[in-house]
Amino acid sequence: MRETLSLLVYLVRLRVRTRLEFRASLVIAWVAQAFGYAGVFTQIWLILTRFENVGGWTWPQMALLLGFHTLGYALGACFTLVQLRRMEEIVLGGEFDTLLVRPLNPWAYLVFSGFNIEYGGHVVLGAGLIAWALPQLSIVWTPEALVLFGGGLVSAALITASMITIIGACAMLLGRARYLFGIYFDFWELSRYPASIFAAPFQIALLSVIPLAYMAYVPVSVLLARPVPYLGAAAEMAALAAGPLSVIVAAAFWRFCLDRYQGGGG
Repeated sequence: MRETLSLLVYLVRLRVRTRLEFRASLVIAWVAQAFGYAGVFTQIWLILTRFENVGGWTWPQMALLLGFHTLGYALGACFTLVQLRRMEEIVLGGEFDTLLVRPLNPWAYLVFSGFNIEYGGHVVLGAGLIAWALPQLSIVWTPEALVLFGGGLVSAALITASMITIIGACAMLLGRARYLFGIYFDFWELSRYPASIFAAPFQIALLSVIPLAYMAYVPVSVLLARPVPYLGAAAEMAALAAGPLSVIVAAAFWRFCLDRYQGGGG
């Protein structure tokens, strides 16, 4: 186990050192990503300045929601998105077969060897929104609130990594699976907003089979003492448990697909 962990850390360090060889390109990518997201958030800000709130959420509350969502996503996607989005090409090209004969879990090798530090723009923007929003809000920082804040971010990262892992694993069975990422990001964009503004079917979907509401809406609602539909008093525990539970489901699904994988030729 110690040797495996050392190897995974080495893979991450190697990847980071490789990317830092082109610092100017990396900084430009960070800035471009930050401006892209800032443009979307500015549109939301303009709507809120015109209508004062969206579903009862003011701009400082929405800023906290957006910051939480962006930061949690970045922490999970830096390990998984770029790496597992290539699963279709890796499987069909036969590269995945070569990973199966290596003395290392193929999922671990993929995610750690491809660790992506290009999410720096997401991290800065997400953390910046949170830092700006918190002083504007009357949050009572009890020990439970601090645990929810930190644990909620970790849970959001785990949900992101788990959902991407599940989609990537589909390539082992379907071959062509990249289109599923488009469906995922459609729901992901919806999860930037309070789930309470959507119709009941979407709320249920985002709180169950596509648990993206737990990335930001549920923990932030609890921090702001806002009611969460269908969860009620269980919202706080659900926000903390959603990430670990999604990891268990993703690990089981990856193993299920791997056991039925028959090679790039089908």
